[in-house]
Amino acid sequence: MDQRFETLAATCLKGAEDGTMSFPQIVATLMENGFESYLVDFRRASAVYYRPDGDSVALPAHPVATPIAAALDGAALAAAIGEAQRQVPGYSYRGFCEKSAAAGCAFYLVSFSGRRAVYFGRTGQSHVEPFPN
Repeated sequence: MDQRFETLAATCLKGAEDGTMSFPQIVATLMENGFESYLVDFRRASAVYYRPDGDSVALPAHPVATPIAAALDGAALAAAIGEAQRQVPGYSYRGFCEKSAAAGCAFYLVSFSGRRAVYFGRTGQSHVEPFPN
């Protein structure tokens, strides 16, 4: 992948992890620069950013300390997503990741063209969250 795109993806990941970029800012930045989706894998502590031409960049992400629950708890996951969407006091992306793992999320995919995030459990269960309007 072109170094400019790698740098941009790394900037967005860092922005999520250190709280300097919101989810809408990250999505807008990546879309404006030709990305179509990204995947965050809590088990591998990695994030992969995809472009429509098949090019991708994999980056190390912060490790999630919370064990990933055996089953996906849709209600607990929806609560964590809701906190993120409302930016409740004390919200952090790292906290979101910990709550998501506790709710059984092993990885999630954000699709810009599909305008949704899909969260997957260890057994293939999924939770689809459309982008807010």
